[in-house]
Amino acid sequence: MFKIIRDLLRFNIEFAVGTLITLVIVGLSVLSFFSPYPAEDIYVVAPDVPPSWEYWLGTTSRGQDVFWQMTAALRNTLLFGLAVAALSRVISLTVGLVSGYMGGMTDRVLMSINDTFIIIPLFPILVLFYFVMRDSMSWVLLAVIMAALGWAYDARLIRSVAMSLRTREFTQQSIFSGMSPRQIMTQEHLPYVLPIVFSTTLNNMNWSIGMEVTLSVLGFTDINTPTIGSMLYWANQHTALVAGVWWWIAWPVIAVMLLFIGLYLLATALNEYIDPRSRLSRMGGTA
Repeated sequence: MFKIIRDLLRFNIEFAVGTLITLVIVGLSVLSFFSPYPAEDIYVVAPDVPPSWEYWLGTTSRGQDVFWQMTAALRNTLLFGLAVAALSRVISLTVGLVSGYMGGMTDRVLMSINDTFIIIPLFPILVLFYFVMRDSMSWVLLAVIMAALGWAYDARLIRSVAMSLRTREFTQQSIFSGMSPRQIMTQEHLPYVLPIVFSTTLNNMNWSIGMEVTLSVLGFTDINTPTIGSMLYWANQHTALVAGVWWWIAWPVIAVMLLFIGLYLLATALNEYIDPRSRLSRMGGTA
């Protein structure tokens, strides 16, 4: 693993830049634990103060320091993306491996369910969930719902790899040695699909974070939990741009754009590394 990361940092500029950007965002998130103000408290500083030596990124109309509020928002946004990605990876791995290895009726049933999740419009479904569960819609519940809806594309990709592995000689040897289907999928096939899992995890984080920001800006989430989306929601509610409080919107937008770019570059670099032809051309024949 360390050799792979070293090679990517040396020979892949996208991975190096993406790693740098992501580490900066993670570093800002860690700073939230040292904030002098509780993240959800309001009117703890003078409102509408422009960026200065005392308040580096200014303050909001709700009396919050933009810098410290943004560190908490980035932390929660990252945790949200990780939670959705982790939960949806469990579903996509289970469905993809079982469907690809078992084949037959099991494959047809699972892929019918999978394709149903692919074609349903996710955004209207999430909005519907909000209106149905408005009083109990929390940050954690939204992550679970999005994970339950956002696994289908990656499950089909994992299935295609599992189907090719099923016909390999080592799989036949595992069957003859007495290994159960569960053991074959977890011990023999899982290592082959892990690189794809890592790559799709980053893409899924980008998707879930983007969806959370969109829903929060529209007020369809728990707006009292500090996230990048909830910061933009409150900025819109206080007409920050009209009032000239541009920094309330500018800094969160810049931060989330950098996060998107960092995760995208990392996912692109991993996709290139997974592809043997790209790896050989970009890394001079090393693997």
